[in-house]
Order: sequence, then C-alpha cells, then structure tokens
Amino acid sequence: MPQSQVENGAPFLDALIRPRAVALVGASDNPKATPARPLRYLRAHGYSGTVYPVNPRRGTVLGERAWPALSDIPGPVDHVYIVVGTDLAEKAVEEAAAAGARVVTVLADGFAETGAEGAERQRRLAETARAAGMRLLGPNSMGVISCNARTALSVNAALDTDRLLPGRIMALSQSGSLIGTLLSRAQARGIGWSSLISVGNEADLGVGSIGLAAVEEEDVDGFVLFLETLRDREGLRAFGEAAAAAGKPVLAYKLGRSDAGRELAVSHTGALVGSDAAADRFLEDAGIVRLEQFEALFESPSLFRHRKPSMLRPDRPVAVVTTTGGGGAMVVDRLGSLGITVDGPSPELRARFAEDGIRISAGRLTDVTLAGARYETMMTVLKGLLDSGEFSAVVAVVGSSAQFHPDLAVQPIVDLAGHPTPLAAFMVPQADASLAALAAAGVPAFRTAESCADGLAALLRWKTPRTMPDTARPALGLPSGGGVLDEARSSELLTALGIPVVTSALIPVDGEVPEETTDRLAWPVAAKILSQDIPHKTEAGGVVLDIADRNGLLAARDRIVESVRRKMPDAALSGIMVQPMMHGVAEALVGYRVDPEAGPVVTLATGGRLAELWQDASLRTAPVTRDEAAAMIGEVRGLSPVLGYRGLPPGDAAALAAAIAALSTLANEPGVMEAEINPLIVRAAGDGVLAVDGLVQLTTTPSVDT
Repeated sequence: MPQSQVENGAPFLDALIRPRAVALVGASDNPKATPARPLRYLRAHGYSGTVYPVNPRRGTVLGERAWPALSDIPGPVDHVYIVVGTDLAEKAVEEAAAAGARVVTVLADGFAETGAEGAERQRRLAETARAAGMRLLGPNSMGVISCNARTALSVNAALDTDRLLPGRIMALSQSGSLIGTLLSRAQARGIGWSSLISVGNEADLGVGSIGLAAVEEEDVDGFVLFLETLRDREGLRAFGEAAAAAGKPVLAYKLGRSDAGRELAVSHTGALVGSDAAADRFLEDAGIVRLEQFEALFESPSLFRHRKPSMLRPDRPVAVVTTTGGGGAMVVDRLGSLGITVDGPSPELRARFAEDGIRISAGRLTDVTLAGARYETMMTVLKGLLDSGEFSAVVAVVGSSAQFHPDLAVQPIVDLAGHPTPLAAFMVPQADASLAALAAAGVPAFRTAESCADGLAALLRWKTPRTMPDTARPALGLPSGGGVLDEARSSELLTALGIPVVTSALIPVDGEVPEETTDRLAWPVAAKILSQDIPHKTEAGGVVLDIADRNGLLAARDRIVESVRRKMPDAALSGIMVQPMMHGVAEALVGYRVDPEAGPVVTLATGGRLAELWQDASLRTAPVTRDEAAAMIGEVRGLSPVLGYRGLPPGDAAALAAAIAALSTLANEPGVMEAEINPLIVRAAGDGVLAVDGLVQLTTTPSVDT
C-alpha cells in the first residue's frame, strides 16, 4: 500500500501545491519541447516562488540560469519535478532525496503499468522517497496545477491558455491528460478550480492521501475525481469519511462500466480491475458520489456545495419548469430512465399561480411556454416551486431566450441562487453567456439533458459514508496450500460459519456400495461428483437429480464418472456425494469474494444453474449486518417469494439474512478468496435455510495452517 495513505493534515500539501521553490530536472531550452513546458507555464501564469531549471548540458534554459545538478542549487527546494526519461528518473529521485526536497513528482512512464520489471522500478522509487521522508507524486504524473496559487507545475498543454480561473473545487485524476480536459472545459464555462493534480501511478501519494490532506483546506469546498481503478481502498474510504464530516462533497467519474473500459483501465494503469457493481458499492459506502456523464463532473459540484445527504428529500419528486416543452421533456424523460420521479405542482400551488395570472396544466411538466418567457413569470413559478416544500429539487429548462435574451428566463434563476431547495438549470440552445452567468452565481448549469439528469440523480442517491460493522474473525482452521476446496471441505467451512448444510453421504466412484449406506438415504436423492478439480459440476456432467432408489443411484454414479472422466480426464475424483432432494419457497445464491478493486463483497442472487443469466442480484461490501442482509433480499426480484409475494406463504427471510451475514464475515479471514453457496434452499418461515452446494477458494497462502 502507498506510504501513509491515511495521513491527515499532512505537511506535504504546501510543498505539493504551494511550493516556495521548485526545481525542474531535465528542463529543456527548446520552447516547443515537452520538458520546456513547466518553466514556460510557471512564468506565464504568474508563479511567485523561485524556479531552478536543472540541465547539466546548458548554462541557461529559456533565457534563465540553469543549474548542472540539484546539489548545485544554492537554496532549499520544496518540490522537484523530474521531466527526464524513464532511464534517468530513478537516479534523479535519489538526487532529490539527497537534496532534501519535500515532494518529488515524476513525469516518466514505463513503471508498474508495463509489468513486473516496471513495477520493481516503481517500488525502488517509492522506497527511496520513503527512506528520505520525501513524498512522491507519480510516476506517470503530468504534475500539479494550482489555479489559486498560480502554480502551473505541469507539462499539460492545456496550460497554453492565457488564464487560470481560481475556484473552490480540487480535481484529482489518475489520468494525466484529464486534468487539462477538466481545466479547459470548465474554464470555457466560467468554472474555476482550486487545483488539479495528476496522481499518476500512485506509488506513494494518491487520491486518498492528497484528498484527505486537503479536506481542511479553507479554499476547497469539494472534490472531483477521475478514476481508472481503485488502488488504495483504505485511503479512499478515510478521505470520503473525512470529507463527509467536513461537509465537502466528493464526486467521481470512474472508468469500467464496460468490459472494454475495464480492459483499457488495466492496460493503462497496470492495476487489477474488478466488477463495476463492486466499485459502485464501495464508492457509495465511502460517501463518494459516482457520476455517469463526464461533463457532469465539473457541472455538478455547485449542486452539492454546502449540502449533506441529511439535508435532502429524495422521497419527494423533482419539478421541471420549462419555457420549451421539448427541452423540458428531454429532462423528464432522462430523469425517468434513471428512476427519478418527476411531478408538477399540486392543485393548491397551481391555484396560487393562477391568482397571479399564470395557468399551469396538470401533469409532470411545469410548462410556462404559453405564459411567455418573461422574468416575472419565471420568477413567480420558480420561487413558488422552490418554497413549496413539495419537491426534492427544481430544474429550470430555458429555450431560445437563453441565447439572446437571458434577462427574461435566465436572470430569475441567477436571482434564486442559494435557495435551500436544490436548483439546477439546463440551457437547451448554445448559450455560453447564460451558462457563464449561472456558474458565476453558483447555480449548477448543464449543457445537456443527460448531464443534468445525471447530476440530479447522483444528488438524490447521495449517502453518508457507511459505518462498517464490527464483526469477529471466524475460527475456520483452513488447510495449507491454498486452492479450491471440494464440496465436502467447503461444507465443513460453511458449518463452522453457522450456516446449516444438508446432510450428505459419500459413496466411492467405483466398486461396491454397502447396502446399509443406501438404506439410510431418504429418497429421492441427488448425486454429485466430489472433486476439488471440478468447481462447476453440472458443466462436467457431474450431477444427477431425482434418483428414486439404489439401482438408480448406482446407474447415476456410472454416468457421472463416465462423463467427468471424458470431459476432465486429469481431475482427481474423491467420491460421489449423495444428498436428499430438498425443496423450499425459493433458491438463493449467496456469494463472497475479494474483488480486486473494491475488496471483500457479498452477493445475493436467485439460485440455480441459470443464476448468472438473470443478472438479478444485490451486492454489498463485506461484512454486512443482518439488517443490511435483509435489505439485500428486498432488492432481488427473483426472491420475492421469500417475502410473501402476492400473499403467498413467505419463506424464512430471517434465516436467509443470517446466512448472508455469516458468509460475509469471511471479510475478516484473509485466507479465503471466494466462497459461494448455490443453491441455498430457503424453506418456509420458521424452518430455516439449507446449503445444498458450496464452493470455497483459498488464497495461495492461507492465514491458518492445520
């Protein structure tokens, strides 16, 4: 894990974004070359500190004195930006450490993202910095831009702009180029930044550690994150919790919604990438709001500013008031697709508008088109909606007047800025001046219906950070060697967790089966191959159901053995497990795994062979309480019978919740990588649950040997 990722109030922050003196190792005299950019940008944007260009082959760089080496610089240096190639970067970090720098940033790539050799180079960089008490940003970092402090310490070409708009939002990006995109797109809309930081590979400093250190910054009201992966869960969670406590929202745009996106994230960052649903849940638990639309990342912060989830009323509908029916319908349609209810004013509120000569038809859309795009009309309706208490938020959608006559329908929105009820605006035409005026007033203004709906939906699903339950480490006595446990050993582990498991008998794969063994069976039965080499028995032909008697069992055994030996000739077969056929109200799949990004998660879904096809599941970061597990049951449509669907006799939901919570405690056992029960038979209320099939995969080096 990166060094001190959960360090709060860290002293490195001044050196990172407000350094008194910087050194540029590898500074070029060619103004068109990338290594010349930091010096050009620092000068162009008015950096007030001391700059030391370092170039052993030149006495001057861009007309300024250059120094042969860091050791030749006459004064202290807070921040060293290394812009030399990969082959020279490691030595430069060593020299920065020897020179007593507080922070070093490395531009070069060719580290962990390239494989094992690069990862070792990156480890050495981090170790050098750690040993010197120096903080490392990168490698693969495009540097730091502080609009407030005029620190343009970056090679990002977006700094060729002639201005840096100050602001109160900090941007942290795992993609270097994206800090320039955020800078340029936001500034074009009149939106400024406190600072933008490219964290690169996060060998030491990362999103979590920088964000946590910046939570107490007086000129920072919130954060936006561009994430390719989740590298440091502990740091991110601590950052999210601290930001929530300080009332400073954290908004994130994360890659990985699609398989292609996850593949690109892996190739770019060299990090493991897990499931998107797990990342969603992790971010929500940390109090970090995930956005779907990239533009919403810089359009939405003012929607969240000075608010907390406890101040919101997501149980109430959103009001959409518009001067253009089509534009308003776009927002209503998009909000509806995101599960957000839109409604018009109540009859009482419409009656009050009518007293002012404004007639609003009943319906989801509050359309003032016929009343005309006039200041008085828009102000009356907007203020009435905002003051009414009927709505969770109000969206003002303005048509053509936004482009050429903003005084008519846009100015009322500006004048209502800061209202306790969230107010957002969508400008249907290209209306740059209106968007800039709204941004200056602190009103969240959106250029598209999609980003507008995305920002509002994110606001209404915003949650405070989850308090992780304090559960004990289960006593399991795991075997050494790791790997997959066969079903018999998996069942023993489930029993140790307190999860009821169906009674089984074991017969050999060939040879005689004693009469007394089959005499004790409760027919009909199921027969399954027992092998740690065959985790998916059905695919190997290793399961036969509804066997009526002894002869049928022996015949089923022969079919199973013939099938698995043909399909998996190298599998070691330990026997045939025989279990009574079990039936209940429903079948559930309960799974646990350590997600590469999000860490331990527990999943609930409908059980059976087709579980993966239905995509009907609920997921939580683990461990979970029984109450949280009960909430998961209500989120799986296929398990509605457990809750007494349409008056049918309910299943034992309490026992199911207990089993989910019990399996989730594996989060405290680092020796288990994955565990699954499929199916878990949910019997009638009061009759409990029974695990019929289980699969457990251990880590390579389990935590307990027996």
